[in-house]
Amino acid sequence: MVSSNVRPLGDSPDRSYAEKLERFARFVTPELKLVLSDFAPQPGAVTLDLGCGTGVATRWLDEHRGSGYVVGLDLSLPHLRAARTRHARALAQGDAGRLCFRASTFDFIWSCNTINHVAEPVDALRQMRALLRVGGRVVLAQSGFLPEMFFAWDAPLDDAVRRACHDYYRERYSLSPFDTAALRGLLQLLQGAGFRRGRVRTYAIERVQPLSAEDRAYFETSIFAETWGARLRPHLQPAEWDALQRYTDPRSPDYCLRRDDFHHLQTLTVCEGHA
Repeated sequence: MVSSNVRPLGDSPDRSYAEKLERFARFVTPELKLVLSDFAPQPGAVTLDLGCGTGVATRWLDEHRGSGYVVGLDLSLPHLRAARTRHARALAQGDAGRLCFRASTFDFIWSCNTINHVAEPVDALRQMRALLRVGGRVVLAQSGFLPEMFFAWDAPLDDAVRRACHDYYRERYSLSPFDTAALRGLLQLLQGAGFRRGRVRTYAIERVQPLSAEDRAYFETSIFAETWGARLRPHLQPAEWDALQRYTDPRSPDYCLRRDDFHHLQTLTVCEGHA
C-alpha cells in the first residue's frame, strides 16, 4: 500500500500554484456557478470545500449557504493566504488524504480537481463519508475525462500535444499510464468507499470568439506558457513542435487566439455520492 504521506503530484504545504488556480477559476466561472447551482447544498448545510485552492468556490458556496457554515481546506499555506486575501475567511490547512475533522461534521462536501492529488483516493473518500452526517452528500468534479480541443482545424496536433502532456507528467512524477487514466473511474471510487451513487453529469466548457480577458489569460498563461511551453518539446516531433509554436506565439501570423474560427472545448464531469 502506498503511504498516505506520498502525494502523487508533488504537493506540499509550501508549494504554490495559486495564480494558475485563480486563472482557471475565473475562466470557468460561468460553468462552475452552474454546477454549484445544480448540486447546491441545502439551506443551512455545513459545507466543506475540500482542496479549496484560492477560495473562489468557497466564497460562492458561502454566498448561498443560508444559515449554514462553509469552510475551505487546502494543503498549501500559500493557497490559503491567497484565499483569505481574495475570497474566503473560514479556512483550514490540512491534507485531503488525512482529514482532521470530527465524524458527522458536514452535510455537504464539494471537491473539484482534488481527488487525483491523493495517493489513496478510496481511503480519502471513506474519510469524507465518515465526516458526513446522515443524508449528507459528496460532490466530486474532475476535468479532462474527454479530450480537449484547442486546434479545431488541426486534430492531429491536439492529439500530439495531449500525448506529450501525459508523457511529461508521467516522467516528472514517475507515474504509469494507469495512474493518469484510473481517475476516470470516479463512480468506482465512490462505490468502493461505500457511497450510494447520485447524479452524474458532464458539462461542456466551450469558448469561441470574442474571447474574454479571463479566457485569454487562461489560454496564454496557464496553458500555452505554464502547461505546455518548452517542456513539451522533447515529447513532440519537430514538425509538431513547430506547429505548436506557430499557433501559440502571439508574434506569429498563425496565432490561434486571433483566428475567427477559434473554437475551444473541454469538459468537467461531476459525480455525486450519498452517505
